[in-house]
Amino acid sequence: MVKSEIGYSTVDAITVRGLNLSTEIIGKLDFVDMIFHTTLARLPTAREKVMVNALLVTTADHGITPSAIATRLTYAGAPEALQGAVAAGLLGAGSVFLGTMQNAAEMLLEAGRELSEDAGDEQLREAARALIQRHKQERRAIYGLGHPVHVHGDPRVAALRELSQAHGYYGLHWRLMEAIAEVLASERGKPLPINAVGGIAAIIAAMGLDPLIARGLSVIGRSAGLLAHVMEEKTAPIARELWELVLRDDPRNVLP
Repeated sequence: MVKSEIGYSTVDAITVRGLNLSTEIIGKLDFVDMIFHTTLARLPTAREKVMVNALLVTTADHGITPSAIATRLTYAGAPEALQGAVAAGLLGAGSVFLGTMQNAAEMLLEAGRELSEDAGDEQLREAARALIQRHKQERRAIYGLGHPVHVHGDPRVAALRELSQAHGYYGLHWRLMEAIAEVLASERGKPLPINAVGGIAAIIAAMGLDPLIARGLSVIGRSAGLLAHVMEEKTAPIARELWELVLRDDPRNVLP
């Protein structure tokens, strides 16, 4: 028999992780509760809920990004399929855009594996140097640093750090992320401040969550932002203008 521990339906009821959806979940659990209940088979603590809410809010939207452009262009071509437009935006959540929270969390967990929570600053710098060297040799990216727009520092990071400190999630992995930024900036001779990816990765690692959940939460959060882009595209479209900009940039096209 094929079955899932997450949930099942009978003629009279829907059960999700052992709870009746109609009588024990609806109106009693909020969305973050439900994420934990379905994914981890438990409810979040109060501080876990604060942090996951913050991560969902942080990843919801930050303007005309590749995911927003993909969503708007898809909606322009298929306005009857909102789900296709949102899915188009999410399909680009990989190792360059949006999905990098997972990569950064894996990086921090790997680098911090041999370190204790109270590791000293020099130990952290040594671990950072080793990570940077290893990634160079293996031609792997170093995640969580720099930003094409926020060149003087990602404004989201201070808020995420403060929230982590207030709720007991500022420790080894945040300090390691800061050490990586310090060492890499010294090697390259220019500042490379932590970005939101690095902050979120440090939080995920500190919470002891699977790095895959970082990517999952970013996709969930971004879905809300992409819905907003679809709704705006419906009333104040820009997708066609974006398309025409590409056409104008190619001298082979002859436009009226």
